Amino acid sequence: MPADESLPVERVIRAQRGLATVNFGELWRYRELFGFLAWRDILVRYKQTYLGVAWAVLQPFLTTVIFVLVFEQLGKFNSKGAPYAVMTFAGMLPWQFFANALSESSNSLVASSNMISKVYFPRLIIPASAVLSGLVDFLIGLVILFALMIFFGVKFHAQLLLLPLFLFVAFSAAFSAGVWLSALNVKYRDVKYIVPFFTRMGLYVSPVGFLSTLILDKFGPKIFFAYSLNPMVGVIDGFRWCVLGGSFEPYWPGVCASFAVIAILAVTGVVYFRSTERTFADVI
Repeated sequence: MPADESLPVERVIRAQRGLATVNFGELWRYRELFGFLAWRDILVRYKQTYLGVAWAVLQPFLTTVIFVLVFEQLGKFNSKGAPYAVMTFAGMLPWQFFANALSESSNSLVASSNMISKVYFPRLIIPASAVLSGLVDFLIGLVILFALMIFFGVKFHAQLLLLPLFLFVAFSAAFSAGVWLSALNVKYRDVKYIVPFFTRMGLYVSPVGFLSTLILDKFGPKIFFAYSLNPMVGVIDGFRWCVLGGSFEPYWPGVCASFAVIAILAVTGVVYFRSTERTFADVI
């Protein structure tokens, strides 16, 4: 019998699984939504705050001042002749971007629950836009870093041209971890308590207020290689090398270890995200 054309047709859109099913063409078609969500996160971040965007300056600057007092004045840590404020701020800048992006992206799906439960669009856009919104704070901090370099008489080196490369790696690290945590946070709301603890501890474990060569010199290459499994170690060392020149060249096996961890987090994070994406609207 011929099908009754008067019957309504129901179309069901299902999220596919696995990394190979990431439809980059679809992501490109939704690029306007991606930009809108990123701009929304930027506007909301400092909404109804008295100091507004000035917090993007005060947070890394005041933390740098504290680190200078503790690590340089009290701890007498070595800075290889570079101004300690510039050395610390060069490490603080990528870490602050990573920490803020991680906090925003890990909670991004839960914060967008109304959109997820009502409208279809590639869900990967949400954590990615949350990470992208942190670039505004980063660029403000970068201006401060250049001002500190001029103030302390630090020369601008050719390695500065590689700074966008390490920024991309920092973005990849934040996105990779954010994809994992945002998907986990949909089902396990403990994530929102774990992330602030992780970022506070990571600030002191990562080589922000000290040089990573301190670990290398004291414990040797094997321990330092394990320490470099922290993905931000290679990023921070790379930033310092770009800002302060050849005498701060990183330990490249450690940098490669950090980059490898980021790549693994990216692949596994996207696979897990895509495999659980179809349940977001039901669970969230």
